[in-house]
Parts: sequence; structure tokens; C-alpha cells
Amino acid sequence: MSTEIVINQVNMRFGKGDKAVTALSDINLDIPSGEIVSLLGPSGCGKSTLLRLIADLLEPSAGKIEVENESPRQARLQRKFGIIFQQPTLLEWRNVVDNVSLPLEFTGHSRKERKQIAMEQLRMVGLEKFAGHYPWQLSGGMQQRVAIARALTFNPPMLLMDEPFSALDEFTKERLHLEVIRIQEQTRKTVVFVTHSIPEAVFLSNRVIVLSAHPGKVKHNLSIELPGKRDLQIREHPAFFEYTTKVRSCFGEGAYDEDLLV
Repeated sequence: MSTEIVINQVNMRFGKGDKAVTALSDINLDIPSGEIVSLLGPSGCGKSTLLRLIADLLEPSAGKIEVENESPRQARLQRKFGIIFQQPTLLEWRNVVDNVSLPLEFTGHSRKERKQIAMEQLRMVGLEKFAGHYPWQLSGGMQQRVAIARALTFNPPMLLMDEPFSALDEFTKERLHLEVIRIQEQTRKTVVFVTHSIPEAVFLSNRVIVLSAHPGKVKHNLSIELPGKRDLQIREHPAFFEYTTKVRSCFGEGAYDEDLLV
């Protein structure tokens, strides 16, 4: 299996002098192609910062990151990844299909091409019937599916997801977990998923990267090999409980926030 993302001796500091804060320290990590990899850790451990470094939204204070053998800047300019944030950030005055097609407006695609591509991605997330609706007419979960469709418009080999379901209820989360797994199985994209939920990380991931707190360091790199299909029933399998217990033990008693129990 090829390596999609290579992170070598990366450090990230914010501020200068006595007020400087080290968010990440000596991060070394390889993320294989075609896997769902979760970055897991307590609030403030730097997992979102690490995702933003991969996405070229921040530059590391030290170290090097390569995305498909190129710098994050080159990868971003070549649209090798799509990004989904905690909030869907849709434009309220544009309908669903126009929100999805927005990135294509900056690349010279005709309106017909933009609509065709947007509708293809809406079909991928099961929202083609809502193409003419506006964001305020959709539930929170549907809005996030629109955001996923928008991130897929250039058919990037990678998706970077920064706690995209943290504000949603558990029933909606479960449906969107299945949606991410289905999309990844159909497209074989590499997915880097930031979360503070142990069950979410175990359910979604082929690999869980556990970060320590203050500053963030790679504490454990765990392979998740659940038996059979990733569906809601797998959450009742003994192997699922064994993995969640194993991941939780990585933090040690009292070493993690309550939100890691979600």
C-alpha cells in the first residue's frame, strides 16, 4: 500500500517569546493511501491544527509534510484534497446545487458543466432531490452532506474532515458515519478524520492515531480490524468493545477529558 501523507518531525508553535504555545511537538506519521485514519485526542491536543497543516491552512514551525510527494501548498493548488469543517459554511442565498458547484466557478467550468458535476456529487450523498432547496430548508445532517458533496466536486484523492459531526445528534451522526464509509468504499479515497470520540474513531477507521495533550505528540498508532461489514450492528460486536477499551487505555486513568467517552 502506498503512502499518501508523510509527516516528518513537525512542530507547531503559536506566538513568540514567553507567551509562545507549543501545539504540536515532534510529529512523525505516515498515512497510507485508501484508508480512513482518525486523529483522536482530548480538546486542545492539536489534532485540528495537524489537519490544517496538512491542508496548507497553516505552516509548521519546523519539520516537513508531503502530500503525494509534494508540499501541502502544491497539493492544495492541484486540488488533491477536499476539506469538510465542523460547520458546513453554506451560502444561505444559494440553493443546494449552486452551493455544491461554487468551487467550480473559479476554474472556468461552464454553468452546464458545473450543474452536471454538482448533481453527480449530490447523487453520491443521496441529496439529488434537494438540489433546488436552500440551506435553511435542510436539517443539520443534510447540510453536512451538502458540504461533503461540495468537497467532492474536483474528485480529490483525499478528504480532510475536521470533527464534521460534532454538533449533530447521535442518530444523525450514525447515518453520516455510514455515509462516509459508503463513499470511501465506492471511491477508495484517503480520509483523515479528526474526532474526540473514541467510539466514532473505532467505528470509522482503519487506523487510529492517538495524540497526547499539551503539546500534542503521537502517543499510539493503532490498526483497527473489525470483523465483517462496518454497519450499525458491528457496534454490538465484542471486537468493537475490545477496540474502544484498547484505545481508551492509551490515555491512562484520568488522563483524558470526559468528551472522549462520547
